[in-house]
Amino acid sequence: MAGDGQVSLGQTVIKGTARKVRRLQPGGLEIVVGFAGSTADAFTLLERLEVKLEATPGQLQRACVELAKDWRTDKYLQKLEAMLIVSDGADLYVVTGAGDVLEPEHDVAAIGSGGNYALAAGRALIETEMSAEQVARRAMEIAADICVYTNGNVTVETIEK
Repeated sequence: MAGDGQVSLGQTVIKGTARKVRRLQPGGLEIVVGFAGSTADAFTLLERLEVKLEATPGQLQRACVELAKDWRTDKYLQKLEAMLIVSDGADLYVVTGAGDVLEPEHDVAAIGSGGNYALAAGRALIETEMSAEQVARRAMEIAADICVYTNGNVTVETIEK
């Protein structure tokens, strides 16, 4: 999973070295989460996801569904503006505040301002002989070349399966 480092406020770049991809290890599991949107909101969701993962060990999909239900029904959480991509290396989910837990086709997902560019590049590159990490890095490079809200300062987290 790869994420850029740009944090923008309107048309101003506030930070170029943010880490939007994080590794969680609830109960010894390896989970990688990427986020887009409000950073504070994303951190709140990461904490909630970690609690759900600890409550449902080994059940990533269930934890994501429980988070999405809370996100959609809790008055405080409803105001959060972020999106998450969550993977344990075997399963991949996009979790949204609308209550969606999506399993992307073709094992490629992208969110955020440059998400559509990265998704298109990733979908094209996944059919090549490139490794998943190489595909993610190249897709992010392409997105950063096109989208002014995406930069080339990329963080990558991998899970060996």
